[in-house]
Amino acid sequence: MSRRRNTLSRRPGKRPAPRGSAAIFAALGDETRLRLIAILCAGGALSITRLTSGTRITRQAVTKHLRVLAEAGFVRDVKVGRERLWEFEPTRLEEARRFLDVIAQQWDHALSKLRMAVER
Repeated sequence: MSRRRNTLSRRPGKRPAPRGSAAIFAALGDETRLRLIAILCAGGALSITRLTSGTRITRQAVTKHLRVLAEAGFVRDVKVGRERLWEFEPTRLEEARRFLDVIAQQWDHALSKLRMAVER
């Protein structure tokens, strides 16, 4: 059994949680899902009927994408009478932003070290 080195684990105090973040970025890796998040951010809680209105996307396809987003924690459904509305959950997006901030800091540190080495 070979052991692979995880480059993110070299700095215990500054490392993000890549396993939890992988689901976040997988969910965001689809254009339709990104569009749904943008719509829900701007329009509040909406039904699948409203989410598909004016598009060529089927209700079944939107339902599938909303399930993926719900499993990743980006949206949640709320029952209002007989209707199910979907709304955006900002917590997971903040988590993704924090993960990217840590990676950006690591790159800044690496580039700073490179700049110092080149200037010597």
